[in-house]
Amino acid sequence: MAKIRILIVEDDAIWRKGLVDYLSKEPDLTIAGTAETREEAVQLFQQQVVDIVLLDINLTENNLDGIDLAHQLVDLQADCKIIMLTSLTREEIIVESFSAGVVNYISKLDYKEIPAAVRAAYHQQSAIHPTAAAALRHEFLRLKQEENQKLLSPAEKEILQLIHDGYTQSEIEKRLHIAKRTIKNHINRILKKMGAKTSKEAASIAKQKKML
Repeated sequence: MAKIRILIVEDDAIWRKGLVDYLSKEPDLTIAGTAETREEAVQLFQQQVVDIVLLDINLTENNLDGIDLAHQLVDLQADCKIIMLTSLTREEIIVESFSAGVVNYISKLDYKEIPAAVRAAYHQQSAIHPTAAAALRHEFLRLKQEENQKLLSPAEKEILQLIHDGYTQSEIEKRLHIAKRTIKNHINRILKKMGAKTSKEAASIAKQKKML
């Protein structure tokens, strides 16, 4: 049976030994090498055949230089599979790690989940740890909301808000002191942008998506 070859990059000697001892007990896993620094990690990565990299996010105090190393390893081998090991759970750090190319993000407190995560990554299965998955979902929603906010111009938002509040086109014309033709042009653009059939439907969608 071919074993999954793991490179462990961890500056803490106790953690490094603990990971080696723990993972070596798994019959389908083997340690291809261990590194304490970025330089050692890059050298070993280039010299050894590595399937999975277990990478500590902080290799020098609290510099998050594991993220920089992830970028470097992905540049060397685009399809390399990196699992970030950390005690940090801040969403922005999780998102930044995945942006660097890691395939999973596991807290050191959840070290018992590492063997399963290694196997999932090796077999290209999308088994992202729940903590990381939640952070990615939040980031996706944030980006989607940001995109939605940019979809309509300020004038279009103002008109759509009035439509949502129950104003007719004639009332909007008087309230905003703009021609009815201009209002109709705005509404036509809004309908195209939002894929809606009526202005009321567009206003309802905009409200649901927190665009107003």
